[in-house]
Amino acid sequence: MADDDLDFSLEFKHITVVRLRLVQISRDQEDEALQDALELIDRLLQAAAEGGRTTRVIELLVLQSLAHHAINDTQTAVNILQRALEIAEPEGFVRIFTDEGQPMHDLLSQAAALGIMPDYTRRLLTAFERASTPIASTAAQPLIEPLSERELEILALVADGLSNREISERLYLALSTVKGHNRNIFDKLHVKRRTEAVARARELGLI
Repeated sequence: MADDDLDFSLEFKHITVVRLRLVQISRDQEDEALQDALELIDRLLQAAAEGGRTTRVIELLVLQSLAHHAINDTQTAVNILQRALEIAEPEGFVRIFTDEGQPMHDLLSQAAALGIMPDYTRRLLTAFERASTPIASTAAQPLIEPLSERELEILALVADGLSNREISERLYLALSTVKGHNRNIFDKLHVKRRTEAVARARELGLI
């Protein structure tokens, strides 16, 4: 893969390739798949760091950690996870970890047992416990016009610090669709900015 292929517009596709390699690692094709995954992650990490895309850096560190976890290289996996946690904790990222499922839960449990960022790891492990439960039902919302399930999903990603473009890639939605959902969210919450929307949603117990 040529270096100039690693531009921002193709970044999501490259990350999808990484995730496919992680699946291959779990299917006993670990040597070649691991090498491919780690090499691509390193290049994507450099590009994301140089571009100041903090959310993407965290996501890539998470994937790098999971790659080592898949081959039982626990110490390396936890060390990398700690880097991700240190970057993510100031902004309170949650779903970027919980979306990775049981392997990440196992890693966070190991990090917690080692005393790594205990408050944050405990918060994330608690979030795993309620991850299978909808954030809020439309009927239970204290709003005149409740947020839809999709709007709640987007609001949670906004709270995790994802940009509109990153949300569109994560949910396979057009960028214009995400922006439209944001406008609806702002209107329903009676706010004008993302930070206000997140604060209001937390106040109402929606996220």
